[in-house]
Amino acid sequence: MEVLLALVVIVFSLLYLWLRHDVGHWRRLGIPHNKPAIIVGNMQEWPDKKHISQIFMEWYKQFKGSGPFAGFHFYFSKAILVLDVELVKNILVKDFNNFANRGVYHNERDDPLTGNLFFLEGEKWRQLRHKMTPTFTSGKMRHMFSTVVKVGEELAQVMNEKIAHDGNILEITDLLGRYTADVIGSCAFGLECNSLRDPTAEFCVMGKRFFTDPRHSDIVDAFIHNFPNAARKLRMRVINQDVHNFYMRIVKETIAQREQNNIKRNDFMDMLIELKNTESLKDDNGVEIGGLTVEEVAAQAFVFFIAGFETSSTTMGFALYELAQHQDIQANLRNEIKEVFDKHKNEFTYQCMKDMEYLHQVICETLRMHPVLPHVTRRSTTNYQTSNPKFCIEADRLIIIPSIAIHYDPEYYPEPEIFNPGRFTADEILKRPACTWLPFGEGPRNCIGLRFGKMQAAIGLALLLKYFKFSVAEETKIPYELVNDNFLLNAKNGIKLKIEKI
Repeated sequence: MEVLLALVVIVFSLLYLWLRHDVGHWRRLGIPHNKPAIIVGNMQEWPDKKHISQIFMEWYKQFKGSGPFAGFHFYFSKAILVLDVELVKNILVKDFNNFANRGVYHNERDDPLTGNLFFLEGEKWRQLRHKMTPTFTSGKMRHMFSTVVKVGEELAQVMNEKIAHDGNILEITDLLGRYTADVIGSCAFGLECNSLRDPTAEFCVMGKRFFTDPRHSDIVDAFIHNFPNAARKLRMRVINQDVHNFYMRIVKETIAQREQNNIKRNDFMDMLIELKNTESLKDDNGVEIGGLTVEEVAAQAFVFFIAGFETSSTTMGFALYELAQHQDIQANLRNEIKEVFDKHKNEFTYQCMKDMEYLHQVICETLRMHPVLPHVTRRSTTNYQTSNPKFCIEADRLIIIPSIAIHYDPEYYPEPEIFNPGRFTADEILKRPACTWLPFGEGPRNCIGLRFGKMQAAIGLALLLKYFKFSVAEETKIPYELVNDNFLLNAKNGIKLKIEKI
């Protein structure tokens, strides 16, 4: 017993010494940083007191000008917080090959839905990106446009019914989430989900469960993401089993139904099935690569839903939140929508949407002020020397690019707290350095579905603003509170607005 007790004391003493040494990493290198705590690092105030975006913004303001990056301890991981937009451009674009990975846990062998374009790394990601790129061209968006408009018209009708039934003070984010669930359910899975009419529809509920019902506790999740190689060897999974079973089942059923009955819908699932049935493709170097497996089809459809469901609906909610506070901007936007519809004889076509330039500016400014994913992550593959000899990015280092802090930097956006869509005219965009607007990332690993995301948000907003006026109510929380334990930006308890039919 004494020997066992002595061994325990020795093990814990060595662990403590290792942790003490680990938290002194940035001090020894002379890199600007704040003193970390053992185990939690610099995350002491998350999520009890602050959202992670608030922590990154504070660090950005504190350390900007002291070097190209600051040192940061993300629990057990030593990370860097990028402070210089020139370094941002190098990481995301110019020297992309040194930073091609996102650093997100994936285990496609045991957790097939993680084998998707957002999670994968290295050559697997490159080949998959090459296969998927043709499915997101503007031509493909045109094919899906009418399907999205149909759901958008249903959104406007349901909004009208809710006003008549529940009064004109409504919480809008839930309804907008059901709109995007129906859009993606139709375009990515070929399903008539009916989430707009039925809040308990399984497709929408399962989508939400991905965010609200993690497979593991916070401690186990921290282990998986800090020690991904060990987690893969232990065959650990991250996606809730019910969510996994649901999406695998509906994808397999959809594929079987379409192939057996020769059904063509010109949607995302059609493109994935076509890739599945393609024996070989050639990458940019002429190397032959195979098509998609059924599991890979399911993984891409799954991430298409996860990436588009929350982000687009939240962006629409924040856009209406800002327009409700800026009636002049809302009136100008509605006038544009009306004029464009009149020009196109009240037919909502793809070109009609493209002609709504001010709507595009409103969406861009919304994404500047309220980027749903407020930071971009990468992981270095090799040692990388910055322009300052003192600041070297070590191999396998987590890199945090605080998008929201850059979006609120007055050097790039004067009076950043003011909602001003005029920042996104063609001339104004040219005045700013590259990589100062990052809601979709930038470079070869930017969001492949950004065209679709913008399209479904633009269609929904155009149809809502055509028929309704949105105003601030007594119940509207200004400023809104953030849901701290979510990495995405979400308004706590949703967004309540006054809605009047025009």
